Amino acid sequence: MDEFTRRKLMASSAAAAIGIGALGTASAADTDTPGAPTVRGDLKRLATTARGAEVTGPFVFENGEVLFSLQHPSRDNPSPYDTAAVGVLDGHRFDFNGQNDEFDELEAPRSKAAQGRVQVAGGEYDILVQEGDPIDGGDAKWGHPETPDGTDIAEFAGSRYGDVGTNPDMNFFVPTDDEGLEGYLFTNNETSPGSITRTPLSRGADGWTADHEAAMNLENQPAFRELGGTRINCYGDLSPWETPMSSEEDYSHPRVSGSATVSDMVDAESGVGLRGGAAFWNRPNPTAIEGALDDLFEESWYPQGTWALGGVEMQAYYLGAEPVDQDGTTNTTEPVGDGYPNRYRYGHIVEITEPTSEEPIPVKHYVMGRAAFECPEFMPDERTVYLASDGSSKGLYKFVAEEPIPSYDDRMDVRGTLYAARVTNDDAAANEPPAEVDLEIEWLALGTASNAEVASWIADYDDVTQIDYLETHAETDWQADLETALAEADEEVAINGNRDYITDAEILEWATQYEERGPDGVDEELRRVPFLETRAAAKEIGASIEFRKAEGIDSLDDAKPGDFLYVGISELNDGMADDEGAVRMERVDGGVVYRAELESDYDISTLEPVVVGPDATDRESIVDAAPINVDNVLVLKDGRVLLCEDKGNFGRSYTNDALWVYEPPTSLHVDSVAVSQEATGEAELTLSSVPDGLAGGHTSVTLEHTDVAEITGASYHDALELTTDPTISDDGSTVEFQFADIEDEIEPGAMDVTLATVEIEGVGSGTTDIVTDVQALDDDEGTAIEAHPRPGVVVTGPPPIGGGGTGGGAPTDPDGDGRFEDLNGNGRLDYDDVTLLFEHIEDDSVTLNADAYDFNDNGRIDYDDIDELYDEQ
Repeated sequence: MDEFTRRKLMASSAAAAIGIGALGTASAADTDTPGAPTVRGDLKRLATTARGAEVTGPFVFENGEVLFSLQHPSRDNPSPYDTAAVGVLDGHRFDFNGQNDEFDELEAPRSKAAQGRVQVAGGEYDILVQEGDPIDGGDAKWGHPETPDGTDIAEFAGSRYGDVGTNPDMNFFVPTDDEGLEGYLFTNNETSPGSITRTPLSRGADGWTADHEAAMNLENQPAFRELGGTRINCYGDLSPWETPMSSEEDYSHPRVSGSATVSDMVDAESGVGLRGGAAFWNRPNPTAIEGALDDLFEESWYPQGTWALGGVEMQAYYLGAEPVDQDGTTNTTEPVGDGYPNRYRYGHIVEITEPTSEEPIPVKHYVMGRAAFECPEFMPDERTVYLASDGSSKGLYKFVAEEPIPSYDDRMDVRGTLYAARVTNDDAAANEPPAEVDLEIEWLALGTASNAEVASWIADYDDVTQIDYLETHAETDWQADLETALAEADEEVAINGNRDYITDAEILEWATQYEERGPDGVDEELRRVPFLETRAAAKEIGASIEFRKAEGIDSLDDAKPGDFLYVGISELNDGMADDEGAVRMERVDGGVVYRAELESDYDISTLEPVVVGPDATDRESIVDAAPINVDNVLVLKDGRVLLCEDKGNFGRSYTNDALWVYEPPTSLHVDSVAVSQEATGEAELTLSSVPDGLAGGHTSVTLEHTDVAEITGASYHDALELTTDPTISDDGSTVEFQFADIEDEIEPGAMDVTLATVEIEGVGSGTTDIVTDVQALDDDEGTAIEAHPRPGVVVTGPPPIGGGGTGGGAPTDPDGDGRFEDLNGNGRLDYDDVTLLFEHIEDDSVTLNADAYDFNDNGRIDYDDIDELYDEQ
């Protein structure tokens, strides 16, 4: 058997063993997933787009008016709805009262004429700017990047990532006045090279207007080109310090396909059938690789992300490379040399600093990893960032900076830890319908670094070109026989990987050292691995890289613990609903919107389904009334959520995508509280909203473990005039409340209504859930309020260290994070607490209360906890 035949047979058996084939081809024959569809709350259709267009880039101005992008509409629509655009919903304005009764729901578009245009409940779609509009004094086109000599990238032939300018997505407005009626609109355009436009907007008596003359394509500024430009700019975020954050949705980043891992390829002694599209980044005419592999190997497979290699040559020309592969209409295989883009420069979060200056400055947050980022969510602590990645078998990530990000004088000094989510209740979730399963997650630390460190690692690959692909991997001189050299290189890369970039062996060695030494103990030269090959690295250490099309993530701008982070999963299938990995639920092709309650440190640990889409085969009447494939999500300041559709092949009576407004259900929430032993703390009982007022009710609060804490007292809010004395059970586990608002002190539409306060005493170290129950709750119309219970947690601290002799009183938790930093009980964290932990680190009072003193969060007590406590002073 010759080597070529041996390799073909090896490839076929490897793919079969791992179970990898074409992605996204799972059958949609699951017709009866329970709970599909389900909406926990209220939902109304606000707008529908023109035929063929997604709803993307939602934004709500301070005055309540709504803006979104008309992305890639059908060219068959009547003008102006046949051209991509950004527009305002003129005639509709949110009152921010938390209620969907402020507008009449838009009827579904039934006629051909209605389906060919944008429709708005109670208004019109006022277009502000469209693809190709002359801007910047007439010298450029809106959404069109240019080469350094000013040539429109649309003029080049070759593979593309969509038509230039047709995919506007993110929109965020940075005001320049106090009223929020003048400023700059920043819009992403999903193309390669990428495009971020800045358009001046102002609102007068006749509505919003755009200043085309002063609009500019930021991508054409030298500061952007120096970074390699951007690529496939999708959705984004507006940071708490009001800088736009653009996401590079680089689908071509997977180095392994589907659920496969680098270990699988190494074990199989071949990547054929398993390798992803990233390996072929610097191949001449990279999008042609699929056909070339079919010719080389018996096992036909599609390397994940290959389609997104379209436009890579355009990126090179944008950077100034000589366009050697042009023959007038298509790419050739003549390799591009100097100026070819570095693959590790894309797939990042891009911050537009100095957004209102004459020349805004881009910063790529390399330390937040690489993925097909759809969007980030920067939390109010200015340190925590959640990151959603689009596509099949992708991760959910978190980054936590060591200091508030805007506090760094130089953004390249931003330093922090990158995490990937792992689903921990996989057995409980297996084969269950998504509507009935909360996903419990934990965060695996991948590594700690700074932007500057990661940038230095990336720079090591700046000189890699298409010529290197041939000279590194082929034995034949490509200048003498390009066709043979290309085939040899393709075969070698498919089997053994692309040696021009981080190798399979380096990733496995990183993972081995990670398991042995932890994320901060790996060799210096391997620290780059999780930041440059984020998805592959996370897979190797057991993160749940199975999320399917996580396309939206958002929370309140001023979110605090107890508020919610929303995550839109456009389709719940493939990696989330197969027989592989940790997530193996029943499929819902219509997708799911999850929400996660923010904990004291802006962490999240539970994803709760609140909007579940329909099954693909549900009848038309069901599909018409349900949200499908929710993409971007935007949380309004009153807690409602805009849900934007990017629907798949569903049997609606109308073809258009819709913009929905989701009103969460009223929740009865009780605070979490940390108390010391023999001390007391207070937890408030709160209704999230009362759209139609509050007549009265009968509720209770219960502690599940009275050996940890007991209820010792309770009182009502002053607004409640008619009440019974709170009734506390003999064992201190439960208190009951009965009340009425006879003077209508609590007005309809009120939010965060405190009903009562519960006094809790710590009696033993540990934790206990504190839960609520509603026996009756009525509004001012006599209608029952369906309140969704939200539990809290009581954390009771340990007893005094050293028996109280040297330590003083019982330890306390000054910042309420569940860790008892105040070990000596004097009410604050100081150096005496550090020395007390050092002196008693082996005492039972410490070792038997690990949760209280595990300051480095590794699940045990060690000397690094002392270091962490010292750093917190």
